[in-house]
Amino acid sequence: MPRSPRLDHIVSPHLRNLVRLAHSHDFDRVQEQVRQLRGCTQPVNLHSWSVTIDHATKEVVRSYHSEDEPSGRLLTACGNRRSSRCPACSRVYAADTYHLIKAGLAGGKNVADTVRSHPRAFVTLTAPSFGPVHNNPSRACACGTHHADDDPALGTPLTPATYDYTGAVLWNAHARQLWARFTLYLRRALAAHLGMTQKALNASLRVSFAKVAEYQKRGLAHYHAVIRFDGPEGHTSPPPAWATFEALRAAVGTAVERTRLTVTSKAVGEREIAWGTRFKADPITALGDGELTDAKVAGYVAKYATKSAEDTGTVDRTLRCRRCSGLGCLSGSTHLRTECDTCDGTGQAESITALPVRHHVRQMIRTAWDLGHLPEFAHLNLWKWAHMLGFRGHFSTKSRAYSTTLGALRDVRRAWRQAQADASRARRGQPTADPTTLVTNSAWTYLATGYRPGEEFLAAQTRQDIADERRARAEGLVPA
Repeated sequence: MPRSPRLDHIVSPHLRNLVRLAHSHDFDRVQEQVRQLRGCTQPVNLHSWSVTIDHATKEVVRSYHSEDEPSGRLLTACGNRRSSRCPACSRVYAADTYHLIKAGLAGGKNVADTVRSHPRAFVTLTAPSFGPVHNNPSRACACGTHHADDDPALGTPLTPATYDYTGAVLWNAHARQLWARFTLYLRRALAAHLGMTQKALNASLRVSFAKVAEYQKRGLAHYHAVIRFDGPEGHTSPPPAWATFEALRAAVGTAVERTRLTVTSKAVGEREIAWGTRFKADPITALGDGELTDAKVAGYVAKYATKSAEDTGTVDRTLRCRRCSGLGCLSGSTHLRTECDTCDGTGQAESITALPVRHHVRQMIRTAWDLGHLPEFAHLNLWKWAHMLGFRGHFSTKSRAYSTTLGALRDVRRAWRQAQADASRARRGQPTADPTTLVTNSAWTYLATGYRPGEEFLAAQTRQDIADERRARAEGLVPA
């Protein structure tokens, strides 16, 4: 083992740690482990062990212990879908979402390619108006000026004092219930449009969909959805001849108009949650140079899937104090409540007034926080989702029969890595076992998040190498 040199003269802790790693007994493994993360910014540190035994022969086929790593721990990618938190992992998430959506449009991933001939629509559903805001149409904004695309005033209220912040936050908080009810009314509206009962419709037609949420500049979520008609057996069977795109578009319009939720509160009165009047339902083409082809729609949805509320100017972390769960107080052994000394009784991990955000965003966060204190809205967990401006739930979902799943795509990637490892064992002359007889036992313990200082240098170099490779591929300098 090489002797570690004296490093007191190196001022930078990152460089000092990197030199120490370079003099470790297996620096190549350190580099390999960081490269395998593909530039992840916040890897998860685990203490783990895993043993795989061939049940037929009782032979240990594979074993792993994190203590054998040079750093004594295993690093795994964080898997965060937000591009603001981890660009590397968000690209993987976007790629998986692209393949999921594309499979439901053009086939592949165990989906019949005949789905290209099924009626399909790209639907956009928006929130209603809660007050006039600055925008950039072809003519001047209502304020009398032309706003540039990057003007921070875009999406902010023309008159903040009269803007319905309570309605906006409650709409975000109920958006997923509104979508669920929309899918129900869509089937009803379709049956009524075609002049048949719902039972008869369900026996001859299946409606499949995939949707993703995106934030508008005004801080309200809207939905982009792919809706497809299938036969009763799903994507493997064609829909009836009377199930046309025109019928689908008509049903979407009716469902948008009829979908309503009513929220009642002593503090804010009765509120009706509904879609905005502006919606779109456009046909998706299989081939050609049209605006909405299979590949383009899949690309749009994948891009939206990695965006989040922080694209509107808010923060990408919860504001709820973890110690007191946002209550501002703690329960002692005598059942007496004492003020939480972590947040000084505010319940906030960060003060809302000190957040580096615009006034409009701050007011939506404050409104969500205040509504979270009302008993009738306790089930919405608005304290937890205040930084998301009240929106909660999954950003992307799909119906069961639309296409493959993100889990299945990850399983394929995991199987490919295992096949590569088995091939490496075979090249070294080590035996491989029948996978049907393998039994794996393992244990995983969370340690921390992030790199050590020297590892961050290696991760930055990996990100640069990936960026250079992507640029060279885009410029045609290397094969795609």
